[in-house]
Amino acid sequence: MSLKIGAIPECKPVKVTASLPPDVADALHDYAEIHAREFGRKTPIGELAALMIERFLNSDTAFKRARKSLRKPDSGKE
Repeated sequence: MSLKIGAIPECKPVKVTASLPPDVADALHDYAEIHAREFGRKTPIGELAALMIERFLNSDTAFKRARKSLRKPDSGKE
């Protein structure tokens, strides 16, 4: 099987709290179970969710273009 979320890299997380609809939470729990079977260790759901969000953001080309415009310095305006 080839899950979109592979082995989990080590990193220092920043805590964020989110509320999910019940069906999304159930699907996330199921994904975590399948992921654990595939890779031989349980991964906290929060880590999986963070990686899913990261993959989504990295695949959204419109977001990447818009984000670049946020990072550009003002052209001399004061």
